[in-house]
Amino acid sequence: MSFHIRGLDPAPFRELYGLSDAALAERHIVRMRCDTKPGYPDRVTLADIDAGGHALLLNYTHQPAATPYRAAHAIFVQEGAETPFEGTDVIPEALQSRLLSLRAFDGAGMMIDADIIEGREAPSLISRLFDNPHSAYIHAHFARRGCFAARIERA
Repeated sequence: MSFHIRGLDPAPFRELYGLSDAALAERHIVRMRCDTKPGYPDRVTLADIDAGGHALLLNYTHQPAATPYRAAHAIFVQEGAETPFEGTDVIPEALQSRLLSLRAFDGAGMMIDADIIEGREAPSLISRLFDNPHSAYIHAHFARRGCFAARIERA
């Protein structure tokens, strides 16, 4: 089954780019200097930020559904990120090298299935989850820290 992954739209984050650390702190956001690569997966480009770059660590509502599965968690956004990853049947760099938790949701936002898999092997699990006709979309999370990684849709 064909699938599509797109990084987050940078528009909601643009107003944060270049703010002072104090202004970010007022919004409960932390600017971090990336000291290793991999280590800071950007949710816009879905690539690891280069060592020496800056990441904004912020809370993001990735599951806004009005269900018990409504959820928000910490994510990294590369300061200045502008071009979202777009790929069909491609697992982006930041997801390939990590253990992933894939969670299938129905159209009402209720989780109906989930499993864990190494990122480079994710297409097989994505296909299995989308074999269920009630699976409307899948959320990928970095399994070790639990952070939202990306939304996966049928292509």
